[in-house]
Amino acid sequence: MWLRYCCLPAYILLAWFLPTELVDGNVRHVNIGFLLSKEDYHGYVNEVLNELNDRSQLLPSNTKLNATFQVLSWNPIESALSVCQTLVPTQVYAVVVSHSRNMSSTSPASISYTCGFYRIPVIGISTREHVFSDKHIHMSFLRTVPPYSHQALVWADLLRYFGWTRVVLITSDDQDGRAIYKTFHGLEDDLDGSNGFMIERSLIYKPGGENITNLFTTISEVQSRVFLLYASESDAVQVYAEAAKHNLTTDGNVWFVTEDALTGKALQQAPEGIISVHLNGSDERSHVTDAIHVIAKALKSFFEENTTAPPKTCQNSGHFWSSGPSFYRKLIGTKVEGETGYLSFNMQGDRATPSYVIYNSKRNSTTGVTEHVKVGEWDSLTQLKVDTAHLVWPGGRMGRKPEGVSSSSKLQITTIETHPFVFVEPLDSEGKCSQTISAVECHKHNATGEWSKMCCKGFCIDLLVKLASNLNFSYEVHLVEDGLYGSLEIVSTPVVNGGGKTNNNTKKTWNGMVGELITGKANMIVAPLTINNERAQFIDFSVPFKYQGLTILVKKKDHGSSFASFFQPFETALWLLIGLAVHIVALILYVLDRFSPFGRFKSSQSSDDQDALTLSSAMWFSWGVLLNSGMGEGTPRSLSARVLGMVWAGFAMIMVASYTANLAAFLVLDRPEASITGINDPRLRNPSESFKYATVTGSSVEQYFKRQVELSTMYRFMENYNYGTVDEAIEALSANSYSSQLDAFIWDSAVLDYVASNNCNLVTVGELFGRCGFGLGFQKGSPWTEKISLEVLSFHESGVMEALDGEWISNKHCKLSDNQPATLGLSNMAGVFILVAGGIVMGVPLIFVEIFYKHHMETKEKQMQLARMAAQRWRGTVQRRRTIRQTLLNKAQQVRENQKSNMRTWPLPAKTKDEESRESDIATISQTHQSVIDPTQSNSDLPLLHSRGSCCHRNHLTGQAEVLEHTV
Repeated sequence: MWLRYCCLPAYILLAWFLPTELVDGNVRHVNIGFLLSKEDYHGYVNEVLNELNDRSQLLPSNTKLNATFQVLSWNPIESALSVCQTLVPTQVYAVVVSHSRNMSSTSPASISYTCGFYRIPVIGISTREHVFSDKHIHMSFLRTVPPYSHQALVWADLLRYFGWTRVVLITSDDQDGRAIYKTFHGLEDDLDGSNGFMIERSLIYKPGGENITNLFTTISEVQSRVFLLYASESDAVQVYAEAAKHNLTTDGNVWFVTEDALTGKALQQAPEGIISVHLNGSDERSHVTDAIHVIAKALKSFFEENTTAPPKTCQNSGHFWSSGPSFYRKLIGTKVEGETGYLSFNMQGDRATPSYVIYNSKRNSTTGVTEHVKVGEWDSLTQLKVDTAHLVWPGGRMGRKPEGVSSSSKLQITTIETHPFVFVEPLDSEGKCSQTISAVECHKHNATGEWSKMCCKGFCIDLLVKLASNLNFSYEVHLVEDGLYGSLEIVSTPVVNGGGKTNNNTKKTWNGMVGELITGKANMIVAPLTINNERAQFIDFSVPFKYQGLTILVKKKDHGSSFASFFQPFETALWLLIGLAVHIVALILYVLDRFSPFGRFKSSQSSDDQDALTLSSAMWFSWGVLLNSGMGEGTPRSLSARVLGMVWAGFAMIMVASYTANLAAFLVLDRPEASITGINDPRLRNPSESFKYATVTGSSVEQYFKRQVELSTMYRFMENYNYGTVDEAIEALSANSYSSQLDAFIWDSAVLDYVASNNCNLVTVGELFGRCGFGLGFQKGSPWTEKISLEVLSFHESGVMEALDGEWISNKHCKLSDNQPATLGLSNMAGVFILVAGGIVMGVPLIFVEIFYKHHMETKEKQMQLARMAAQRWRGTVQRRRTIRQTLLNKAQQVRENQKSNMRTWPLPAKTKDEESRESDIATISQTHQSVIDPTQSNSDLPLLHSRGSCCHRNHLTGQAEVLEHTV
């Protein structure tokens, strides 16, 4: 060592005076610096360079490579000095650096920093720390090996291969530990649904074993038993010992570790069944060869540009190689097929195409020593190959892979309120769930952000209770926070880039119950969760506990007033024609029987008039035949009228039979008429604002319409009207307000059948479509999936599911069924009762009309009787007067005759005063005689009698005077 320091000035002087590009004729000499772990590599480097120089087609024309070799010191300061004192004076174009024998040395970092200051590219062949990927520090560094964090890619492929989706990541709290966590977490976010996995728990320890003893204290809270370990050799020994104390290295567990965790002492202490990832081609000579070939190929394109010579001193701190960044870009853009495989670089200068070997720790049955055996390999191009037939798992298991999850006896259950599967009710007055119902305590996230206790019951809750009882597990139920079933949604996260600008980083995440299952907030979904392909890529499902499909719920069509239901069998025009026919037939019957010589009218002239067929009795006969009410009076007697009556009776029989049949169709088999016919109804296929329909946002029903190309128009229309929950949609459908009206709601048939059976104003229409099933959800790889699936199958066979269905779903309040006749009620026959009531209302006033009319007719009859009596009395009086007058005339005639006979005998003397006095007395006697004749005659009649008799008195005055005188 002292010899090297004493000869160092001579080396510097030699390098100062000898230029880098020695031109022998037209040959360009290019120096390359080498800082390797052994002096033995010096001769090997010269062999590789000589081989390249001999194969001029691999180098730029007239170019020769030379090596400036130096053994790498473990001291970083000494290494930096050797760069400035040995390599830079020779104007090296690049430096190839390895690790010193002390692998923990930071010498490569000091060399990279020194060369980077002068923009001289450095190629690392064994440096794998993540810090060298930071171009702000190591701006000119690239390497033929990947960083340690690259092993996360192999872990991800192993998880894909075996199908484990939940892991526990154990890393050290240093830069490389954080880097591998970041890389693996990024893969977790970027994986597609078919191979998705998640970090259920991340365990971080301080390097050196400070807190490793407390590393697994909370492991009982974690369901996953797939462990990914990044640790150094010494730390891995302590992790294995601590894991063994918690029985985490036994059968059922899985361990994936990095290569340092299965080398040296760590391999000796490692349990059987550990799987480790080792970098393939770690031989230093091979990496030196590949590094030289990369430099040679990059020089060929580099010298095609205008370049400057590298710096030859470190004394001028402000001078760096202006062509250095250009040469660095040429290097990282170079791709070669080397001894370590296909070699290329990413933008950070790391090897982008490494290959790994998969090792499995096995116990040697002879020596009892743990060995690692190759069981597979991984390549960035050919991906993963594993020999599972010879793979040993922890606990010595071979063949079938472990479950990789803990069979915890307490499960976190997430559910959602959906009648009749889950009902949510408040606690009773004692703060407990009612004992009269099979309800369990559950937790609900309220508006204040706190969890409140509630009571949950229903089909799914009863199913959960029976499963827990049979499979012997406990549970804790909570309602999903966001109230959704679960769908993929795009989430934007603002990210600040290097230029200070904010960009939105978008990714897809699951919400609802599925999201809680994936993120580990729940172990099981107990709800009417539809089984579909999208969800099945991320979670596991049990066998369906109920089969169903999709249907449409609408409001029953308003038929108007049901009072006139009995008029429905016939149209209005037919009713009018029947009424007209009744009256026409009655009129013709009356006419035929009236003019027929054998009719009752003709025959009644010689008999009683009441037997004649009047118009009113003909009308009664016509209505009686039609209504089958009997014919008590006024039946036709003539042959012509009776023929018409028989035809009318046949007409009435046909009409009554037709009416009865149609009435049965309209009332007995009445079905509520829906506004649409089903999923193929034109109003659904050709949506418009006049008919609104929707489903629930983020549900499987929405995803179904999104997947179906023929239903894409309906999906786009429903996006504007979808509701957050089922209850909100049903409430909108039942509302009478036009502004919030929903005309149809599309959802699972089991739920909508229950709703329609309890709300008689709603009805399901059309045939089922999109048939599927409801299943219980589990995390990927959960051991409970198979157990509960078998139990659900036994429930189907034993009738438990049928009993639950009858208790919660088929318990209908609306008895209407599609294949059974409806029971007629008051709403159906109300019109008939109203018709009777109308007859009563019309009959009561008519009785008063009849009474008034009768009274009027009786009064008029009395008046007519009085008039007849008065006329009879008048006629009697006139007759008596005539008789008296005739008697008087006869007497007067007799008197005259007597007078005439007397006058022939005696002469008539002249009147004296005495005679005049006697005439006056006779007149008085005559007046008195008239009053005696009719003493009842009123004063008004006397003038008439007197006038009538005055003529006789005047004519026969003399005669009567003579008679009276004779009488006197």
